[in-house]
Amino acid sequence: MEDLTIAMLQADLFWENVDGNLAMFEEQIWSISEEVDVVLLPEMFNTGFSMRPKLLAEVPGLKTQRWMLQMAAQRQALVGGSYIVQQGQRYFNRFVFAFPEGKIQYYDKRHLFSLAQEENYFAAGETRLIVNYKGWKICPLICYDLRFPVWSRNQTREGQCDYDLLLYVANWPETRIQAWDTLLQARAIENQAYVAGVNRIGRDGNDHSYVGHSAVYDYAGDCMQGLVEEVGVIVQTISQSPLLQYRERFAFLQDGDDFVIN
Repeated sequence: MEDLTIAMLQADLFWENVDGNLAMFEEQIWSISEEVDVVLLPEMFNTGFSMRPKLLAEVPGLKTQRWMLQMAAQRQALVGGSYIVQQGQRYFNRFVFAFPEGKIQYYDKRHLFSLAQEENYFAAGETRLIVNYKGWKICPLICYDLRFPVWSRNQTREGQCDYDLLLYVANWPETRIQAWDTLLQARAIENQAYVAGVNRIGRDGNDHSYVGHSAVYDYAGDCMQGLVEEVGVIVQTISQSPLLQYRERFAFLQDGDDFVIN
């Protein structure tokens, strides 16, 4: 079983400036001296959390996706983050995974943030994504999804859990940062999985303040590493063996409720 090394990039985003953000993140990515397996960027990493999809959306295959694939190939790592994508006549807050070999997989944000009227500008996703990478099952989710534990629940099927690592990318504001900290830990405990959450810092074009608190939690809810109000990169290696041993010793997931989400 392989260890997995995650790099999470906490940054102050340039408001609605795709070129500026891609250049900034490229510099951050190349500042990482370690070999990493996964590079994780915040929610709407190329624009900030904007409700102007008609201005900012890209169709699949354009600048941001090409840049992600380039970074994935050059760093030989899985690169993930969300940005605004147009599909037909609809817009999505889409998490994209770019694989080193040139493949793309994506997840569309399920829970749209009504406080910012996100549902008036974007369509909601309908299905979760779980990718298999280097022997790990990884489930990416986006910001407001964190508040809804049913969507992220880790079920056991024939003795196997849905996922080993739960990822959250966010623009989570300072005013509710305690909820971010608490819920990341809760998702790790209840799902007996590693949880990694990356958030931005700074102030956006709507004058909302962000203080980061990007962090990695282990399967028991212990914080392995965190970063508060500063630009920086968290690099954390996680291991499967202790995760599987913990699940075998404390087989709580097999006692979970069995129900279907409509």
